[in-house]
Amino acid sequence: MARPAATAAAPKAPPPKHLIALAVVAILGLVLVADFLWASSSPAAPAWSSRIDLPGRPAALVPPSGKKQTKEKISIGSTDINATFADLPAPELQWEEMAEAPVPRLDGAAMQIKNLLYVFAGYGTINHVHSHVDIYNFSDNTWGGRFDMPKEMAHSHLGMVTDGRYVYVVTGQYGPQCRGPTARNFVLDTETKEWHDLPPLPVPRYAPATQLWRGRLHVMGGSKEDRHEPGLEHWSIAVKDGKALENEWRSEVPIPRGGPHRACVVANDKLLVIGGQEGDFMAKPGSPIFKCVRRSEVVYSNVYMLDDGMKWKEFPPMPKPDSHIEFAWVNVNNSLIIAGGTTEKHPITKKMVLVGEVFRFNLNTLEWTVIGRLPFRIKTTLVGYWDGWLYFTSGQRDKGPKDPSPKKVVGCMWRTKLHL
Repeated sequence: MARPAATAAAPKAPPPKHLIALAVVAILGLVLVADFLWASSSPAAPAWSSRIDLPGRPAALVPPSGKKQTKEKISIGSTDINATFADLPAPELQWEEMAEAPVPRLDGAAMQIKNLLYVFAGYGTINHVHSHVDIYNFSDNTWGGRFDMPKEMAHSHLGMVTDGRYVYVVTGQYGPQCRGPTARNFVLDTETKEWHDLPPLPVPRYAPATQLWRGRLHVMGGSKEDRHEPGLEHWSIAVKDGKALENEWRSEVPIPRGGPHRACVVANDKLLVIGGQEGDFMAKPGSPIFKCVRRSEVVYSNVYMLDDGMKWKEFPPMPKPDSHIEFAWVNVNNSLIIAGGTTEKHPITKKMVLVGEVFRFNLNTLEWTVIGRLPFRIKTTLVGYWDGWLYFTSGQRDKGPKDPSPKKVVGCMWRTKLHL
């Protein structure tokens, strides 16, 4: 059955314009009232009030959502942490740039004997390592006297100490990238420039803490053969005038916390181990060139002291975690001065964060202070002190004042007048 046709309705007259305007105003009014009621039920919060609290750090201020970010801030959703969050307040020091080293160095080593700074090995680039020694003369501020290292000696991550004439060189990484360590040890007579062998370590290590204490050469911690796992072992061997008095290393009390890249100091007849880290870059499995790949790292601020009873005691920690400082220190007037290093990685980007402060540990009061700032943040500095001047050379510096992540390997030399 056919549907009946729809009858067309007569067109309605449009409502007056003033009624439409009144309706729009009423709707907007309702929206504003609802928004006011919702806001009044929430606690008031001024702009930049959201905070992210980091252990041992001042809370970082976070801008409100939608605010334009500056380049030095890392934005992840609604949380921002300034890239320079780890910097500590520090007085300014007046730095003077000196003659640059003959080659740039990362993870090199250095020993000062009187007015001479002997600078060893290190990476030039990730694919090239140095196998020679350069000498800086503090008296006339010049470089010279280059000579070769033994072919079998490690090129980076060395343990090293001097008695004022002989330099004892222990273990370390042999070759570029993330190649394996060697257990071979050597001693250099700085007066004759002659090298001699020392008994090898029981097992090789990367960047162990190394010192001479009470007639024995002590080697502690470092990274194990995979370059990542912290070692806790502690060995010693009797030495005198550049020669080992024993054929084998003796096991000693293990260090409480293992790992590489820490300062190791003898002061007031006490053995101290300062800072360091657990974990490091590793060789990529199956890589023919042992290509470095990053693994998790924990940087710490612990300070340990070995006492007369051969027991470890803990001293006050550093102002912040610090690593890559094995040759970044000097002892001046019974105060340890430490320059640069690396600290905890950025909590959001996970990038490595370099250190730009100069720390002082007063051995009389056992107190830490920040006494200044370097010209830039830098790790693996090689530090010396002469005639009132604090010197540092080499290492890997930051990308700029607002970016503390590592970039260029350098060979520059700087100094500042130190007033303690």
